[in-house]
Amino acid sequence: MKIDHVSIGWSDLGALQNLFANSGMATEYGGPHSSGNTHMSLLGFRDGSYIELISTVRPDAVASSWRRQIEKDGGPCAWCVEQTNIAQEVDKAKRLGIPATGPIDYTRKRPDGVLVEWELGFLGDGEAGSTLPFMIKDKTPRDFRVGPSASVSGAGAPLRGVGTVVLGVQDLASSTALFRKLYGWEEPETNAEHLEGATLARFEGTPVTLAAPRGQGWLSERLAAFGPSPCAFLLDAVDLDSASRSHPLGPRQPWFDGKRLSWVQPLRDRGIMLGVLGP
Repeated sequence: MKIDHVSIGWSDLGALQNLFANSGMATEYGGPHSSGNTHMSLLGFRDGSYIELISTVRPDAVASSWRRQIEKDGGPCAWCVEQTNIAQEVDKAKRLGIPATGPIDYTRKRPDGVLVEWELGFLGDGEAGSTLPFMIKDKTPRDFRVGPSASVSGAGAPLRGVGTVVLGVQDLASSTALFRKLYGWEEPETNAEHLEGATLARFEGTPVTLAAPRGQGWLSERLAAFGPSPCAFLLDAVDLDSASRSHPLGPRQPWFDGKRLSWVQPLRDRGIMLGVLGP
Protein backbone atom coordinates (compact mmCIF):
# COMPACT_ATOMS: atom_id res chain seq x y z
CA MET A 1 0.00 0.00 0.00
CA LYS A 2 1.40 3.37 -1.06
CA ILE A 3 -0.07 6.71 -0.07
CA ASP A 4 -0.88 8.74 -3.17
CA HIS A 5 -1.96 11.85 -1.31
CA VAL A 6 -3.63 13.18 1.81
CA SER A 7 -6.11 16.05 2.04
CA ILE A 8 -6.37 18.98 4.43
CA GLY A 9 -9.58 21.01 4.51
CA TRP A 10 -9.88 24.71 5.40
CA SER A 11 -12.41 27.47 4.90
CA ASP A 12 -9.97 29.81 3.10
CA LEU A 13 -7.50 28.26 0.67
CA GLY A 14 -5.31 31.37 0.53
CA ALA A 15 -4.97 31.45 4.31
CA LEU A 16 -4.07 27.76 4.37
CA GLN A 17 -1.49 28.25 1.62
CA ASN A 18 0.08 31.02 3.70
CA LEU A 19 0.25 28.78 6.78
CA PHE A 20 2.15 26.17 4.78
CA ALA A 21 4.40 28.73 3.08
CA ASN A 22 5.33 30.21 6.47
CA SER A 23 6.32 26.69 7.54
CA GLY A 24 8.75 26.31 4.63
CA MET A 25 6.29 24.35 2.48
CA ALA A 26 5.08 26.63 -0.30
CA THR A 27 2.39 24.98 -2.44
CA GLU A 28 1.29 25.34 -6.07
CA TYR A 29 -2.29 26.21 -7.00
CA GLY A 30 -3.93 23.28 -8.78
CA GLY A 31 -7.24 24.76 -9.91
CA PRO A 32 -10.92 23.90 -9.39
CA HIS A 33 -12.40 20.42 -9.32
CA SER A 34 -14.98 19.29 -11.87
CA SER A 35 -17.81 19.99 -9.39
CA GLY A 36 -16.99 23.69 -9.57
CA ASN A 37 -17.46 23.99 -5.80
CA THR A 38 -13.94 23.25 -4.53
CA HIS A 39 -10.42 24.10 -5.54
CA MET A 40 -7.04 23.00 -4.31
CA SER A 41 -3.33 23.56 -3.95
CA LEU A 42 -0.57 20.94 -3.96
CA LEU A 43 2.61 20.16 -2.05
CA GLY A 44 4.44 17.45 -3.99
CA PHE A 45 7.29 15.41 -2.46
CA ARG A 46 10.23 13.53 -3.94
CA ASP A 47 8.66 10.09 -3.42
CA GLY A 48 5.63 11.07 -5.53
CA SER A 49 3.18 11.54 -2.65
CA TYR A 50 1.60 14.91 -2.00
CA ILE A 51 -0.55 16.97 0.33
CA GLU A 52 -3.72 18.46 -1.13
CA LEU A 53 -5.00 21.66 0.45
CA ILE A 54 -8.70 21.92 -0.34
CA SER A 55 -11.39 24.55 0.16
CA THR A 56 -14.53 25.90 -1.47
CA VAL A 57 -14.14 28.33 -4.34
CA ARG A 58 -16.50 30.81 -2.62
CA PRO A 59 -17.72 31.14 0.96
CA ASP A 60 -21.26 30.25 -0.16
CA ALA A 61 -20.20 27.17 -2.16
CA VAL A 62 -20.94 23.77 -0.64
CA ALA A 63 -18.31 21.04 -0.74
CA SER A 64 -19.57 17.62 -1.81
CA SER A 65 -17.00 15.91 0.45
CA TRP A 66 -15.40 16.85 3.78
CA ARG A 67 -17.82 19.73 4.28
CA ARG A 68 -17.42 19.82 8.06
CA GLN A 69 -13.61 19.96 7.95
CA ILE A 70 -13.66 22.67 5.29
CA GLU A 71 -16.28 24.86 6.98
CA LYS A 72 -14.78 24.47 10.47
CA ASP A 73 -11.05 24.61 9.58
CA GLY A 74 -10.78 20.95 10.55
CA GLY A 75 -7.49 20.20 8.79
CA PRO A 76 -6.82 16.50 8.00
CA CYS A 77 -9.85 15.01 6.26
CA ALA A 78 -8.94 12.17 3.88
CA TRP A 79 -6.28 9.86 2.48
CA CYS A 80 -5.89 8.17 -0.87
CA VAL A 81 -3.83 5.24 -2.17
CA GLU A 82 -2.66 4.32 -5.65
CA GLN A 83 -4.50 1.39 -7.22
CA THR A 84 -3.92 -0.17 -10.64
CA ASN A 85 -7.26 -2.01 -10.77
CA ILE A 86 -10.00 -0.18 -8.89
CA ALA A 87 -12.82 -2.40 -10.15
CA GLN A 88 -11.06 -5.48 -8.80
CA GLU A 89 -10.57 -3.92 -5.36
CA VAL A 90 -14.19 -2.77 -5.26
CA ASP A 91 -15.37 -6.30 -6.09
CA LYS A 92 -13.10 -7.75 -3.40
CA ALA A 93 -14.50 -5.40 -0.76
CA LYS A 94 -18.08 -6.19 -1.74
CA ARG A 95 -17.43 -9.93 -1.45
CA LEU A 96 -16.24 -9.29 2.11
CA GLY A 97 -19.41 -7.37 2.92
CA ILE A 98 -17.68 -3.96 2.90
CA PRO A 99 -19.50 -1.16 1.01
CA ALA A 100 -17.59 -0.06 -2.10
CA THR A 101 -18.21 1.89 -5.30
CA GLY A 102 -16.26 2.73 -8.44
CA PRO A 103 -14.46 3.32 -10.61
CA ILE A 104 -15.88 6.80 -11.22
CA ASP A 105 -14.30 9.36 -13.56
CA TYR A 106 -13.16 12.78 -12.34
CA THR A 107 -11.41 15.77 -13.90
CA ARG A 108 -9.71 19.02 -12.94
CA LYS A 109 -8.53 21.85 -15.20
CA ARG A 110 -5.15 23.28 -14.20
CA PRO A 111 -4.55 27.05 -14.29
CA ASP A 112 -2.53 26.52 -17.50
CA GLY A 113 -5.56 24.94 -19.18
CA VAL A 114 -4.36 21.33 -19.06
CA LEU A 115 -7.18 18.89 -18.30
CA VAL A 116 -6.30 16.26 -15.67
CA GLU A 117 -8.33 13.04 -15.68
CA TRP A 118 -8.45 10.17 -13.21
CA GLU A 119 -10.80 7.57 -11.74
CA LEU A 120 -11.62 6.92 -8.12
CA GLY A 121 -12.93 4.06 -6.04
CA PHE A 122 -14.44 4.34 -2.56
CA LEU A 123 -14.31 1.87 0.33
CA GLY A 124 -16.37 1.63 3.50
CA ASP A 125 -19.02 3.80 5.08
CA GLY A 126 -18.76 7.53 5.59
CA GLU A 127 -16.98 10.11 3.49
CA ALA A 128 -14.20 9.27 1.05
CA GLY A 129 -10.96 8.40 2.82
CA SER A 130 -12.40 8.91 6.28
CA THR A 131 -11.26 5.52 7.60
CA LEU A 132 -10.54 3.16 4.74
CA PRO A 133 -8.69 4.93 1.93
CA PHE A 134 -10.22 5.95 -1.33
CA MET A 135 -8.35 4.77 -4.41
CA ILE A 136 -7.04 6.59 -7.48
CA LYS A 137 -5.82 5.64 -10.93
CA ASP A 138 -4.64 8.23 -13.44
CA LYS A 139 -6.12 8.38 -16.93
CA THR A 140 -3.81 11.17 -18.05
CA PRO A 141 -0.05 11.11 -17.25
CA ARG A 142 0.49 11.39 -13.51
CA ASP A 143 2.73 14.43 -13.87
CA PHE A 144 -0.33 16.23 -15.26
CA ARG A 145 -1.86 15.83 -11.77
CA VAL A 146 1.16 16.50 -9.54
CA GLY A 147 4.88 17.14 -9.59
CA PRO A 148 7.56 17.83 -6.97
CA SER A 149 7.20 21.23 -5.26
CA ALA A 150 10.31 23.39 -5.25
CA SER A 151 9.93 24.18 -1.54
CA VAL A 152 10.35 20.53 -0.46
CA SER A 153 12.10 18.75 -3.32
CA GLY A 154 15.27 20.68 -4.12
CA ALA A 155 18.81 19.43 -3.60
CA GLY A 156 19.29 18.47 0.04
CA ALA A 157 15.60 18.80 0.91
CA PRO A 158 15.10 16.77 4.10
CA LEU A 159 11.46 15.67 3.60
CA ARG A 160 10.88 12.49 1.59
CA GLY A 161 7.08 12.34 1.51
CA VAL A 162 3.89 11.37 3.31
CA GLY A 163 4.73 8.19 5.20
CA THR A 164 1.98 7.70 7.80
CA VAL A 165 -1.69 8.50 8.21
CA VAL A 166 -3.03 8.51 11.78
CA LEU A 167 -6.75 7.72 11.73
CA GLY A 168 -8.98 8.86 14.56
CA VAL A 169 -11.47 6.09 15.40
CA GLN A 170 -14.06 5.59 18.12
CA ASP A 171 -13.40 1.92 18.70
CA LEU A 172 -9.94 0.43 18.25
CA ALA A 173 -11.06 -3.22 18.18
CA SER A 174 -13.69 -2.87 15.44
CA SER A 175 -11.48 -0.59 13.32
CA THR A 176 -8.56 -3.00 13.63
CA ALA A 177 -10.83 -5.86 12.57
CA LEU A 178 -11.99 -3.89 9.52
CA PHE A 179 -8.46 -3.34 8.20
CA ARG A 180 -7.46 -6.93 8.93
CA LYS A 181 -10.55 -8.23 7.15
CA LEU A 182 -9.93 -6.22 4.00
CA TYR A 183 -6.14 -6.42 3.77
CA GLY A 184 -5.20 -9.55 5.71
CA TRP A 185 -2.78 -7.66 7.96
CA GLU A 186 -1.34 -9.01 11.19
CA GLU A 187 -2.41 -7.74 14.60
CA PRO A 188 -1.14 -4.20 15.14
CA GLU A 189 1.35 -3.03 17.74
CA THR A 190 -0.30 -0.83 20.36
CA ASN A 191 1.03 2.08 22.38
CA ALA A 192 -0.61 4.46 24.86
CA GLU A 193 2.26 6.94 25.25
CA HIS A 194 3.31 8.20 21.81
CA LEU A 195 0.31 10.49 21.26
CA GLU A 196 -1.28 12.46 24.08
CA GLY A 197 -4.81 11.36 24.91
CA ALA A 198 -4.79 8.44 22.47
CA THR A 199 -4.12 4.73 22.30
CA LEU A 200 -2.39 3.88 19.03
CA ALA A 201 -2.47 0.71 16.96
CA ARG A 202 0.19 0.61 14.26
CA PHE A 203 0.10 -1.96 11.45
CA GLU A 204 3.78 -2.73 10.88
CA GLY A 205 4.99 -2.39 7.33
CA THR A 206 2.00 -0.24 6.33
CA PRO A 207 1.34 3.51 6.41
CA VAL A 208 -1.62 3.07 8.78
CA THR A 209 -1.83 3.91 12.48
CA LEU A 210 -5.18 3.97 14.30
CA ALA A 211 -5.80 6.35 17.23
CA ALA A 212 -8.64 5.94 19.74
CA PRO A 213 -9.26 8.51 22.51
CA ARG A 214 -8.41 7.83 26.14
CA GLY A 215 -11.04 9.82 27.99
CA GLN A 216 -11.86 13.43 27.21
CA GLY A 217 -9.39 15.53 25.24
CA TRP A 218 -8.50 16.84 21.80
CA LEU A 219 -9.09 13.52 20.03
CA SER A 220 -12.50 12.85 21.58
CA GLU A 221 -13.50 16.44 20.72
CA ARG A 222 -12.29 15.97 17.16
CA LEU A 223 -14.26 12.76 16.76
CA ALA A 224 -17.37 14.48 18.09
CA ALA A 225 -16.93 17.28 15.55
CA PHE A 226 -15.89 15.32 12.46
CA GLY A 227 -16.48 11.63 13.11
CA PRO A 228 -13.90 8.93 12.34
CA SER A 229 -11.34 10.47 10.00
CA PRO A 230 -7.62 11.24 9.75
CA CYS A 231 -6.40 13.23 12.74
CA ALA A 232 -2.71 13.55 11.78
CA PHE A 233 -0.35 13.06 8.87
CA LEU A 234 3.34 12.24 9.33
CA LEU A 235 6.07 13.05 6.83
CA ASP A 236 9.21 10.95 6.50
CA ALA A 237 12.48 12.86 6.81
CA VAL A 238 16.11 12.02 6.14
CA ASP A 239 16.77 13.15 9.71
CA LEU A 240 15.15 15.54 12.14
CA ASP A 241 18.19 17.79 12.49
CA SER A 242 18.06 18.65 8.78
CA ALA A 243 14.29 18.98 8.85
CA SER A 244 14.50 21.36 11.83
CA ARG A 245 16.81 23.66 9.89
CA SER A 246 14.30 23.90 7.03
CA HIS A 247 11.01 23.88 8.90
CA PRO A 248 9.75 25.23 12.26
CA LEU A 249 9.47 21.98 14.21
CA GLY A 250 8.49 21.61 17.85
CA PRO A 251 9.97 19.39 20.58
CA ARG A 252 10.80 15.80 19.73
CA GLN A 253 8.95 12.85 21.16
CA PRO A 254 9.21 9.05 20.82
CA TRP A 255 7.49 7.12 18.06
CA PHE A 256 7.43 3.50 16.86
CA ASP A 257 10.63 1.73 15.74
CA GLY A 258 12.81 4.08 17.77
CA LYS A 259 12.02 7.05 15.54
CA ARG A 260 11.38 10.54 16.81
CA LEU A 261 8.43 12.76 15.94
CA SER A 262 8.27 16.55 15.75
CA TRP A 263 5.15 18.52 14.88
CA VAL A 264 5.27 21.45 12.44
CA GLN A 265 4.60 24.02 15.14
CA PRO A 266 2.81 26.86 13.27
CA LEU A 267 0.39 24.32 11.80
CA ARG A 268 -0.17 22.55 15.11
CA ASP A 269 -0.91 25.92 16.71
CA ARG A 270 -3.83 26.18 14.27
CA GLY A 271 -5.03 22.63 14.94
CA ILE A 272 -3.40 20.97 11.92
CA MET A 273 -1.49 17.91 13.11
CA LEU A 274 1.30 17.55 10.55
CA GLY A 275 4.36 15.82 11.96
CA VAL A 276 7.83 14.88 10.76
CA LEU A 277 9.35 11.46 11.52
CA GLY A 278 13.05 10.69 11.41
CA PRO A 279 16.05 9.34 13.20
